[in-house]
Amino acid sequence: MIALMKRIVQFAGKYRGRIYAALAFSFLKSLLSKAPIGLAAYALSAFYDGGATGSLALRVGVIMGVCVILQILFQHLDNKLQSSAGFLAMAEQRMALGAHLRRLSMSYFTEGNIGKISSVLASDMTFVESNCMMMLADLISYIFSQGIMIAFLLAFNAWLGLAAAVVCLIGALVAKGMHRQTLADSAARQEQSENLTEAVLDHIEGIGIIKTYNLLGEKSKELSGNFQKTCDQNLTMEKHMIPWQTWLNIVFALGCASVIALALAFHSGGAMTAVAVVGILLFGLDVFGPIKSLYGQSVRLTIMNSCLDRMEEVFAEPELPDDGTSMLPKDGNAPEAQFENVSFAYGEKDVLSGVSFTLPKNKMIALVGPSGGGKSTIASLLPRFWDVKSGIVRIRGVDVRKIPLKELLANISMVFQRVYLFKDTIYNNIALGRQDATEDEVYAAAKKARCYDFVRALPDGFQTMVGEGGETLSGGEKQRISIARCILKDAPIIILDEATASVDADNESYIQAAISELCRGKTLIVVAHRLNTIRHADEILVVADGKIAERGTHDALMQNGGIYRSFVTARENARGWSRRPIAEKG
Repeated sequence: MIALMKRIVQFAGKYRGRIYAALAFSFLKSLLSKAPIGLAAYALSAFYDGGATGSLALRVGVIMGVCVILQILFQHLDNKLQSSAGFLAMAEQRMALGAHLRRLSMSYFTEGNIGKISSVLASDMTFVESNCMMMLADLISYIFSQGIMIAFLLAFNAWLGLAAAVVCLIGALVAKGMHRQTLADSAARQEQSENLTEAVLDHIEGIGIIKTYNLLGEKSKELSGNFQKTCDQNLTMEKHMIPWQTWLNIVFALGCASVIALALAFHSGGAMTAVAVVGILLFGLDVFGPIKSLYGQSVRLTIMNSCLDRMEEVFAEPELPDDGTSMLPKDGNAPEAQFENVSFAYGEKDVLSGVSFTLPKNKMIALVGPSGGGKSTIASLLPRFWDVKSGIVRIRGVDVRKIPLKELLANISMVFQRVYLFKDTIYNNIALGRQDATEDEVYAAAKKARCYDFVRALPDGFQTMVGEGGETLSGGEKQRISIARCILKDAPIIILDEATASVDADNESYIQAAISELCRGKTLIVVAHRLNTIRHADEILVVADGKIAERGTHDALMQNGGIYRSFVTARENARGWSRRPIAEKG
C-alpha cells in the first residue's frame, strides 16, 4: 500500500510538490478531527474533579468551534492542492499519450490494440483522474489519524498503546493477503473491461453488416456475453473480498474489546483513574476506525494499481526511432524513391521478401496483384508507417530512417480508399493539409478537387460541420475533400491506394478529375485493385506472395502472358475494364 502511494506521488510528476505541501494540511486536519475527544476527556476530568464551570464550558465550546473551522480550512487546502495536482498531471499524461501514439509503428494499431487504447483513455485514465489524488489524501489522513489514536492511548497507558499497535500489526498481516487477492482480481477486471470495449467497438463498426445478414441476435449474444463476463468479474471480485473484510472486522472488533477490557482491568487494579477509563470509553469503539477505513480502500487501490499498470504498458510500447538528422535534397540525380532488397514481416509473419525497384522523379509506378500479396505494405513502408525487417527504403538517395519523420511526411501525400474526416468544419478538414494556408489557397484547392461547388451549396458552406469520420457526407464527397487536402499540402510524392474503388459512377468522374489535378507534376505510387486505373503507368509491378513476380509496361506485360495478363483477361470478361487512365501527369 505504501508502495502504491509512492507510485501515485511519482505519477504526479512536477506537481508532486503540491502533494508534499498538502501532507502538512492533511496531518493538521487529522489532528483536529480527534480534538473533540481530547476536549471531552478534559471536560469530564474537570467535572469529575468538581471544577466544571460555565466559563470552562464556554472555553471548550470556543476551542471546539475553532477546531472545526480550522479543520474545514485545512481540508479545503488539502483538496485544492492534491486535486489540482491530479487533474493537471492527468492532462499532461493524456497529451503525452497522444504524442506517444503518434510515434508508434502502425503495426501497434493493427494488432487488436484499439480496444486497449480506448479502454486506457476512457476507463483507466478517467478512474485515476477521479480517484488517485483524493484517495491519496484519504490514505494519508487515515494513517495520521491512526497514529494519533495510538498516541492518545500511549498518553493514557503505555500498555494500551502497545496493545493497539499489536492489533494494527495483525490487521496489516490480514490486509496483506487481501491486497494480493484484490491485485489479481483487479488485473482480471481491467482486462475484461478492455475486452468489453473491443466488443462494443467491433459491434458498432460492423452494425451495417450485422443488420444486412440478419445477425443481430448472434452478434448481440457476443456483446451481451461480454457484458455478462464483466458483471461476473465484478461479482467475483466482491465475493473474494468478503471473507477478508470479515476477518479484518473481527480483528478490529476484538482489538477494541481488548483495549476497553485492559482499561477496565487497569482501573480495577488501581493503575488507571476513572477519568482515564471514561476517556478510553469515549473513543474505544472507534480506536481502529481509521485503519479500517484505510483497508476498506483496498479494492480501489488495486484497481488504481491495475490502471497505472495498463497505462504504463501502453507508454512502454517502443516508438519508431526519430533521431534522423538528414534533410532531403531539393534536387539531384538520385531517384525520387528506391527499394533495395526490402523484406518485411508483421510479427512472425513474413509479408515482403527481397523487393527492389526504382521510382524516378515525376514518374508513375503501379502496384497490382492478388489481395494480401503485399501491395499496400510496400506503399506504407515509404512514409515509415512501419520499418523494414531488412533492406533499405530511400527517398532521393537518403535512407528514410535517417530522415526526421516531420521532414519525411512533409514530402508525401496519401489518398486512401477509406477516407477519414475529423469532426470539424469542411474548411478545417481541408486546411489540415497546410495549416498556414490562406483562405484563398484553401478555396483554390477545393476547386481543383472538384468539391468547391457542392460545399458552397451546403447550408453553412465551408463552415459545415461533418460528423465523426465524415459520416454526414457521401463516400465520393469525402474522397474529394481528402484530395483537396492533399492538393493544398502540395507534396512531391503521391501515394494512391485505389482511391476510386468504392465510389459510385456519378462521383468517379469528379474524383478522376480531382486526382489528375493532384498528380500533375508529381511522383506517383498507385496501389490498384482495379486494373483500369494503371494502364498508362510508366512501370507496373505485379506483387504476389510478397515478391515482385512481374514488372514492365502494360503492353509488355500483356505480351508476356503471365499473371498480369490473366488479371486483365478476367476483368475484361467481367466487363470491369475501362480504357480511362487514373491521371494525366503534366
